[in-house]
Amino acid sequence: MPHDHDLVLSPTPRQIEAALNPPPGRTGGDLVVETLAGLGASTVFGLPGQHALGLFDAVRRCDLLRYVGLRTEQNAGFAADAYGRVSGEVAPLFVSTGPGALMTLPALQEAAAASAPVLMVASQVPVAGLGGGRHGYLHELRDQQAAFRDVVKSVHTVRTQSQIPSAIAAAWESALSVPHGPVYVEIPQDVLLAPTALPVVTAADATPHELVPRPELTAVAADLLEKAERPVIVAGGGVVRADAAGKLRALAEKLNVPVVCTYGGKGAFPWQHPLSLQSWMEDRHLTAFLEDADVLLVVGSGLGELSSNYHTFAPRGRIVQVDADAGTLEANHPALGIHADARLALQALLETVRDRADEKAPDRVAEVLAAVRARLDGQELALEQQVLAAVRDALPAKAPSFWDMTILAYWAWAAWPGALHSAQGAGGLGYAYPAALGAAVADPTTPVLAVSGDGGALYSIAELATAQQESLDVTWLIVDDGGYGILREYMTDAYGEPAGTELTRPDFVALAGSFGVSAVRTSPEALSEDLAAALAAPGPSVVVLPARLRMFASS
Repeated sequence: MPHDHDLVLSPTPRQIEAALNPPPGRTGGDLVVETLAGLGASTVFGLPGQHALGLFDAVRRCDLLRYVGLRTEQNAGFAADAYGRVSGEVAPLFVSTGPGALMTLPALQEAAAASAPVLMVASQVPVAGLGGGRHGYLHELRDQQAAFRDVVKSVHTVRTQSQIPSAIAAAWESALSVPHGPVYVEIPQDVLLAPTALPVVTAADATPHELVPRPELTAVAADLLEKAERPVIVAGGGVVRADAAGKLRALAEKLNVPVVCTYGGKGAFPWQHPLSLQSWMEDRHLTAFLEDADVLLVVGSGLGELSSNYHTFAPRGRIVQVDADAGTLEANHPALGIHADARLALQALLETVRDRADEKAPDRVAEVLAAVRARLDGQELALEQQVLAAVRDALPAKAPSFWDMTILAYWAWAAWPGALHSAQGAGGLGYAYPAALGAAVADPTTPVLAVSGDGGALYSIAELATAQQESLDVTWLIVDDGGYGILREYMTDAYGEPAGTELTRPDFVALAGSFGVSAVRTSPEALSEDLAAALAAPGPSVVVLPARLRMFASS
C-alpha cells in the first residue's frame, strides 16, 4: 500500500491544455500573485518601489487580491501584522529594495514577537548585481537578506522564475507553522519583470504541520498538577493565538487553579471568573503569589521581562512550561519544557488529569486582587481609571482595540478587562493606528479602535490619508500630553528632570480635518460619549483627549 505522501494526482486533460498554452502578457510578478491567490490570500499590503513594480502591476491585473497601500513601509508592515492577528491568515506584504525593505524591520520585529504570520516579498537588484557582480544599482545592499535573518522565521531566495511558486509556498507554510511568524522572500527585479511562459499557478499545497506534545511529558505535568497544593496557571499569548481559551478554562475549572493572563495573553481567561487573577503582572502582590506556587503551569509564554516583573520573579516551586517556540522553553527559568501548540497541550492535559478539589482557591484569588486594589486606591489615580473606564464603556463588545506604547496602554495591559492588541512584544512606537487599519481590512463588519499618545501619533499621522482613501471604519483616540509621557516619567524618576521628551505637536483636530477625517476634541468627562459617537459613525474619525496621565506604582 502506498503512503499518502507517495500519492501523486495526475493532471486532468483540461489542466494539461492550460499548462501547455499559458495566456500571454504574464511576468514573474504574475507567478508571485498567482501562487499567493492559489494558497488562499485575499489581500496584499505594501508600498511600490522601482524594483518591485512587477509585483504591483501583477496585483493590478489580478481580480482575486485586494491591494491596500500605506504611506510608509513600516506602517504597511504593522497593518499586515494586525491583519494576520485578527484573521489568522497569512498577510502578504510587498515592498521594494534597500530602504523600502529595511523600513519594514521594526514591523517585522513586532510580528515576530507577537507570532503574526506576515509573508513579505521584497525585490532585489537585478541578478547581474548579486553575489559580487555588477555594482552601482539604486537601493543596492551588499547582502539584503542578511538584515532580515535575525528578525524573521525563515528567508527564501529566488533567482529564476521557476523557483517562485515553490519559494512562496515554502514561505507560506513557514509563516503558518507554529509558532506563527513573519517570513522573507527575495526576488530580483529582472526576474519579476521578465515575460514568462511557465504555466499559470492554479493551486499550491503549503499545509503546516501540527506540533503535538510528547505524551510522557504531559503525563508528568498532569501528575504534578493533580498533587499540587498551590498550583497557578500563567496564560500567555500562545493560548490566544492557538484559540485555546475554552480549553484553558476547562482545565482551570477541572483543577480549581487560579489563572493569571500575561499582557500578551489578555482574553485567554474570563476577567471576572472566580479563579481569575486578571493581569496585574507588575504588582508585587501578584508576583509574590506566583512565587509561592508549588507548581506553576506556564502556557504560551516565555516568562520574559514584562511577564516576570522585569526579571524579579523568583519561583520557589516546580515550573511546567508549554510553548510552540522551542527557543523560549527554559530560557529564563528551569522547567519541565513541553514543546507543543498550546491548544493540543491543553487538550492532552484535559484528557489526562483527574478532578482536583480546592475550595479555597477563589478566596486566595480575591485576597490578591483586594491587595492590588488597595494599593491603587492609595495613589490618587482617579483620572487614569476614569479615562480607561470611559474607553471600555464606549467600545462595542466585539470591536478590537490596538494600543501604542503610551501611558494609557500600560494601564490597559494591567487593567483592561479582556483582549487587546499592542506593540508590547517589540515595543516600537507608531503601531496602533496602521495596525487598526489592517484589522479593519480583515474584518469590516465591526469598528476598530486605535489608542496613541501624541508622540506615537506623529509616527503614523500620514495614514489618515490611507484610512480616508480606503474608507476604513477606524476611530483613533489620541491622548495629548505634550510629549513622550512615559519617558518623561522614567527620566524624572531617574534623573530629577526629563530631556528630549517635550514635543511641539500639531492641532490634531485641524490636521485630521485637512485629510477629510472627522475629529473632535474631548475631555475626561465627555470622553465616553464622544468616543462612542465616533465609533458608531461610519468611516475614519479622530478623538483628541488633552490629558496628562500618570503610571501606577506597583510596589
